[in-house]
Amino acid sequence: MSGLRLALLTVAACLTCALPALAAAKSSYVYCDNGLRCVMAPCPSNSALDLATGKVVKGVSIDIDRLPQEDKALSDRLYAGKLVIVGSIETRTRTFNGRQHTLPWLVATGIERAARDSERGHCSSR
Repeated sequence: MSGLRLALLTVAACLTCALPALAAAKSSYVYCDNGLRCVMAPCPSNSALDLATGKVVKGVSIDIDRLPQEDKALSDRLYAGKLVIVGSIETRTRTFNGRQHTLPWLVATGIERAARDSERGHCSSR
């Protein structure tokens, strides 16, 4: 095997290993109820604003298992879009009504600060 080919394979292998880590990069989000209501799950009634990109992730659920206990006590403010949450968006497969759905989840790992009114524009109760 030529040296160049071996080098390219090594780079490709390193990139493949790094991609999951890049996909789960931490960012800051404002998570809240967006006002949508449904009669069947899954329901896109929550959204999260990614403060780094300005993108609103619709239909996202939140996983607070990795939050410190004192941050979990702020859950009413957390769900109302009043806090900036540190975490990452990942996709998880869940079964609703006998069908599998791949949905976004915000995995919260910390609370950064109070959210500004301008950051809560996607929330129904601004």
